[in-house]
Amino acid sequence: MGCSSQLQLPPSSGRSYCSLPSAATPASVLRYSDFTTRPAAACKNGKIYRCRRSSRQVKSVLQPAAAQKPEEDEEEFQVLTAIQSSYNHIVILDTPKSRLLLLDSTHNVHSMLNKGSKWTGSYWDEFATLPPVVPDGPIAIFGLGGGTAAHLMLDLWPSLQLEGWEIDEILIDKSRDYLGLCNLEKGNMDGGILNIHIGDVFSPDAAISGGYAGIIVDLFAEGKVLPQLEEAAAWLDLYDKLMPNGRFMVNCGAGDELPATNAISVHEGLSMDGTWKLNATIRALCKAFPGQEYEHMEVTNTKPTRSVLFFLCISGKLEKDARECRRKLSCSDWSFARFAHLVCCFS
Repeated sequence: MGCSSQLQLPPSSGRSYCSLPSAATPASVLRYSDFTTRPAAACKNGKIYRCRRSSRQVKSVLQPAAAQKPEEDEEEFQVLTAIQSSYNHIVILDTPKSRLLLLDSTHNVHSMLNKGSKWTGSYWDEFATLPPVVPDGPIAIFGLGGGTAAHLMLDLWPSLQLEGWEIDEILIDKSRDYLGLCNLEKGNMDGGILNIHIGDVFSPDAAISGGYAGIIVDLFAEGKVLPQLEEAAAWLDLYDKLMPNGRFMVNCGAGDELPATNAISVHEGLSMDGTWKLNATIRALCKAFPGQEYEHMEVTNTKPTRSVLFFLCISGKLEKDARECRRKLSCSDWSFARFAHLVCCFS
């Protein structure tokens, strides 16, 4: 499960995906400071609490800075569940436009389920561009979380067989209840389905006969990439789970910031010399798989006074049709403003 920005968001809707507490359940109001310090208190004694946050803080995540308005109206969102598991502090919020999964003490957004379009405008959309550049076969999601990528992938590619792996069983149970995972497990008329597995993706149990056509790697804890992913040996083990010509697609974590005067504009190519070495996961990938060829890399400015590095690449040469298909599907016209994530593909 990956993480987007640290987030505080807007109000509740009665719409349900699998199951929801009764609409008649009384809702009380907590200060957001109460919620952030004691999230478990947001859902207790059979009551669902609403938390307030200013619209400016909400819009700072959901909109580009140029589109934000100066008003500071109070808005509410609903806490559907808040529970501590062995692995995470799990909070699921309901807003007028989406459901959001927040994890651990950072309260970073690890999954999003929009109530309209499945597109998120974030790195999850990029995961949905993997199917056209891998062989036919099952695709694994290591770090399923609330299933944001799975929802979008099965919407775009309805015949996919997805194998979602998540170590936290309680998180999966809550995502079935509030984020619609149960619908994906039922399968669809085109044969597409999400099979959910509880376990450690680094164990031999996560392998399948014949290997995966692709593996999406989106593994975070406490707002950081799992330390195993910063070691080349872990990538070599994961590589053994791929079928021939299979590919990884990896959320490598946040990029380092540079002064704005050193920023590289969108669509300007980068070499592997120096820039990529700022990220430990990418260093581990390059050590494990030296000599890769890369189709695309970009950097996007996010603020007038500073810039955040964003990387997007696909290793190996892609066939023209597959490259064009991926380009058309790619979210936000390859722009990742507001999201400090490195997303890259390796084969």
